[in-house]
Amino acid sequence: MQLMSEPLEANEAYFRFLDELRSSGQTNMFGAAPYLMEMWPELTREEAKSILTLWMKTYEKGYRGLATTVT
Repeated sequence: MQLMSEPLEANEAYFRFLDELRSSGQTNMFGAAPYLMEMWPELTREEAKSILTLWMKTYEKGYRGLATTVT
């Protein structure tokens, strides 16, 4: 699975989920990887962390239209 090299649309479901999780106040977002893994059991811990890292890097500016790779 090459989540970070795929078009942004491939990550949009994850990002929307993280947006909703953040809004809910259910967890500190640094601990959100297990929530991704619970929602999408096929994700490994590393993939969930990569998705979370990208979401965090793009959150303040809005993730639409930004780079889709973690550096």
